[in-house]
Amino acid sequence: MAATFNNLLDRLHLTSREEGVPATEPTQEELKELRDNYAKAGQDHVFTFYDDLSTSEKAELFERLKSFDPQYINEITEKALHPAQSSHESQESKLEPLPDSATASILDSKEEDIQSWYTSGLECVSNGQVAVVLMAGGQGTRLGSSDPKGCFNIGLPSQKSLFQIQAERIWKVQQLAEKQSGKKDISIPWYVMTSGPTRRATEQFFEEHNHFGLRKDNVSIFEQGVLPCISNNGKILLETKAKVAVAPDGNGGIYQALLTSNVRTDMRKRGIEHIHAYCVDNCLVKVADPVFIGFAASKDVDIATKVVRKRNAKESVGLILQKNGKPDVVEYSEMDDATAEAKDPKQPDLLKFRAANIVNHYYSFRFLESIEDWAHQLPHHVARKKIPHVDIEKGETVKPDKPNGIKLEQFVFDVFPLLSLEKFACMEVKREDEFSPLKNAKGTGEDDPDTSKQDILNQGRRWVQNVGGIVESEGAPEETGVEVSPLVSYGGESLEFLSTRTIKAPAVIEKED
Repeated sequence: MAATFNNLLDRLHLTSREEGVPATEPTQEELKELRDNYAKAGQDHVFTFYDDLSTSEKAELFERLKSFDPQYINEITEKALHPAQSSHESQESKLEPLPDSATASILDSKEEDIQSWYTSGLECVSNGQVAVVLMAGGQGTRLGSSDPKGCFNIGLPSQKSLFQIQAERIWKVQQLAEKQSGKKDISIPWYVMTSGPTRRATEQFFEEHNHFGLRKDNVSIFEQGVLPCISNNGKILLETKAKVAVAPDGNGGIYQALLTSNVRTDMRKRGIEHIHAYCVDNCLVKVADPVFIGFAASKDVDIATKVVRKRNAKESVGLILQKNGKPDVVEYSEMDDATAEAKDPKQPDLLKFRAANIVNHYYSFRFLESIEDWAHQLPHHVARKKIPHVDIEKGETVKPDKPNGIKLEQFVFDVFPLLSLEKFACMEVKREDEFSPLKNAKGTGEDDPDTSKQDILNQGRRWVQNVGGIVESEGAPEETGVEVSPLVSYGGESLEFLSTRTIKAPAVIEKED
């Protein structure tokens, strides 16, 4: 039974590999077995240049090829390129909003309900049951930086990076839980998922900044998986004579990575029951949000997700809804105009489908304990790309000027339809308080460093004004805000000391004084 289980994990690339052990050139027997395996799958061209490589290059190529099951790669490529339609998908899909029983909105929920979720969420934190998983694999290429996106400085007066802002929010939630419970040394483990190219730089950044005040043993940096790039005729591409062309397996690779990295094992040892997962590029994200944790725990769901209200019918965002009776995400491009523009019969001034996905999710640990049961069911999606590669016949590097192959990736929300509606919930939050993605280069005017910075400063100004403080500015509109450190306030609380103050903007509130 154990052997069968391990074979399944190997096939899904869910086994962990020992780190820090130098690779050695394989024996002739090992090499022949691997060559035969690739030959049976029609992929043995990857060994074309093997005999000409150095010992270290042979070892590296062998280890990479050994990490893939070529027949499995063939299978997922075929399924991605020619997905089979289920009986209900062959007919027109039935789309409906999630049922009221599965939803809540911060915009119109009773204050006592929000406070109840907040209190119970902090109780979960104080009991050591909450962990955070950060999806931080991307580089800041579009931002003009080769560093991991989390290292990016959006231009706040404090000059804090995205990583630091988020770390300080975790620290503050720990402090709020300690204050509520009277306990000491409460911790929220933070698991940071990187990609291969960003892992070392991320580790160095955290080390250089002393893990931003968090305990080192509560911060774990791990790596998402990769899949080989495939040519248009279904062949695995080589980046160089000694290296397979690979690409990260998408944010949906988080589920496999939780196993390969032993993160799930660590969660189990710690007694974790509730997990908050989010993307690094949202500067307003409420990390380990007690309200969200308490909401999801109160409904006893396996997955919950935060959404913001869609701005208008044309906004190009994915929507969380029910599709053929299952929770799902439907992209804007998949909706016809009539559906996108339909009004909510209960609230005619609102869109019927308005729950915009912001990749901000809750998972129960019991659900993550079942990854092996459903990981193989998640689809792979095709991204057609221009992929530099080695011409197998000529041995020369080719830089194509049009898409010549595909990268396979999974999406984190692909798991949603595997759940019943009873085990899925959705919380609508205020966009201005919780969602400001960083996608574009400075000066773009939308989802760029300037809009991210301004959204944080605007939020801080609102918080100060809410307690009676006055914010004055003689500068341009973008200089009217206040940066409130997460070390001072997580969500606008504990700012009464500013109630009689007049603050000259732009300003930073780093401590109570």
